Amino acid sequence: MKRTPLTTFVHERTQEECAALLGCTQGAISKALRVGRSVFVTEHDDGTFSAEELRPFPSQAAKTQAA
Repeated sequence: MKRTPLTTFVHERTQEECAALLGCTQGAISKALRVGRSVFVTEHDDGTFSAEELRPFPSQAAKTQAA
């Protein structure tokens, strides 16, 4: 298995090809790149691809309690 940042994955291929390999639209790839999402693409031994995003936990801003 090979894990690659989305930015590198797109530089090796076109956005359209990346979208087809990941099962999403070219627009989704473009937006992820534009907003700087932390997405990593994994190439599996069988030649398929999957992607995952690293996000802070919790993803929502912590709510403050009133005193």
